[in-house]
This record gives sequence, C-alpha cells and structure tokens, in this order.
Amino acid sequence: MGGVDAGRSAAAGEEAETDLRSRLLACLGGPWPEPCELRPQVHDTMQREGYRIERASYEAEPGDRVPAMLLVPEGAGGGRPAPAVAVWHQHNGEWHLGKSEPAGLAGNPMHHTGVALVREGYVVLCPDALCFEQRRDPAGVLQGGNFERFEFLRYVVAGKCMAWKNILDMRRAVDYLCSRPEVDPDRIGCYGHSMGSTHTWLVGPWEPRLKCLVGNCCLPTYAAIHRTRLLHCFPNFIPGWLQYGDTPDVCGLIAPRALHLNFGAADGGSPIEEVREGVRTIAAAYEAAGAPEHFSYDIEPGAGHVLSPSMWRRASDCLRRHLRG
Repeated sequence: MGGVDAGRSAAAGEEAETDLRSRLLACLGGPWPEPCELRPQVHDTMQREGYRIERASYEAEPGDRVPAMLLVPEGAGGGRPAPAVAVWHQHNGEWHLGKSEPAGLAGNPMHHTGVALVREGYVVLCPDALCFEQRRDPAGVLQGGNFERFEFLRYVVAGKCMAWKNILDMRRAVDYLCSRPEVDPDRIGCYGHSMGSTHTWLVGPWEPRLKCLVGNCCLPTYAAIHRTRLLHCFPNFIPGWLQYGDTPDVCGLIAPRALHLNFGAADGGSPIEEVREGVRTIAAAYEAAGAPEHFSYDIEPGAGHVLSPSMWRRASDCLRRHLRG
C-alpha cells in the first residue's frame, strides 16, 4: 500500500505543478509564439587575451533584433564544444548600459562577470534586455525610464506583461547559444545580478535547456513590496499572479534543475524577512521534486545590493559544479 500511496502522492504533486505552471503562463500573457528564424549576424570581432568578443545579433520575433556580445574562449569549437552561460545584465537605472557591462566594455568592474566566466572556459552570451543600451526607444522620443514604462504598459494593454517579453527574449538567447558550434548544448546555464537575477528565475520554469541557474541579489516578494512600499523594476510584476502564489513559487517551478541564489542581509531591494520565508518555499518545492540538493542559497551578513567576492565565488562554484562536472 505504501508504494501505491507514494505513487498517488507523486501524481498529485505533478498535477498541482502543471496547474500552477499553466496559471503562471496565463498571468504572464499566454502561450509563447512559434520561434521565428534566428537570422543571426556577427557584425564585428574584438580580440582579447585568451578570448574574442563578437558583436552579434539575432531575431527574437520577426523584425525584433536583439543585439548581444558573445565571448568565446580560445580553443572552443573545432570539435571541442564548451559549456556556455547566458548573463542577464542588471537594471540599476542605467538604461544606457546593458550587454556591455558584463562583457567588460563599460560600467562597474564588479559586474564584468562575462569576462570572468570566459576566462574560466565558458562561451558567454550577454544580450541587451528590452529598453536597455541598443534597445532603447528607436524613435528617440522617450528617454530612460519613460520608455521602459511605455513598453510595460504597452504589453499590459495587449494582455501580456514585461516579464512575458523578457522570458521570450531569453529563450531565444538559449536558441542562439545552441546554434553556435562552439557550445555544448547539454551544458548551458545562466547568471544574473539584480534585474538579471529576476530574469534568471523568470526564465527558469520555461527553459529546460538551462541546467544551472544562478541569481544574485533579487527576490522581491509581493509581500515585501507591499509591506515596505517598494518601487521595483517592471519584470517583477506579473498581473494576477498574487492570487496563486508569490515570486518564490515561480522559483519553485525550476525544480529539479540546479538553482543557487545569493542575498545580502542589508539589501533593501529584497527585504530579508520575506527572503527567509521565500527560500523555505523554494526548498519545499525542490524537496517535493526529489532534488533537495539542487537548491542552495546564501544570505551574507551586512552585505547590501552588491556582488561581493564571496557571492561571486559561490555563483561560479555552482556553475562549475553543474556545467563542468
């Protein structure tokens, strides 16, 4: 009887997860469109010591071309494909920055994480998110946050949201990585800081090709947002989702694939009281999926909204463990 009961319990759990996933998709804006042709282009190449940077682009949707930086280590390709990591850039109210920061060409050296990863032997893709760097208002009318607000509202009135579009774009980034001969398609992960961390747990439930996902400093629950009157970036807001769950419930749908999250105990963008409750929710989802060892997190005492050396060590260790073995 124990085996029968366990089987029924597992089936009930799978049914509940499927139901939650379908509700999430409906809140995001509905089914993803059939992928269009990537139509990839490499616009120019910059040589660096031990790797090259390709200024590339590909289509996320027909006519919607995503500019990106691809960092390729020496020796990748030629019958020796390498593991790959997509790096989702931060927000920080710096709409003029996107892919160039993790690619090491601009911004804060703390966040030149694409360079750190390519030097470890990964192929690294750093795309621009909608509204950032080369994806700002093409008409040149709305500047900075005004264009981001415009795009968020444009998607809302169409029955979707910014998160829906971000997820679609990230799935196309994985398509692009899989199209490259230098990449081992069975060893792809992603990393992001701040908004990039939000992007990490947003795309996770929808992209099984991501075998390891790492987020740094961003799990703002709606409970915390409402308690602290927190104004946060638009991808965090999924219309209607609060009736079914909170942001940690989205993270739980990544199970059983590897997920690591870093937090700073003094980070006002992710109030730590709700983070502590949220990681328990995620851990319970991984336990139910039979993979408790694939979820890990760390809360660094005294740290704020930063990528500290110890945070980066934990992030890179997780990627190395699951993508390089």
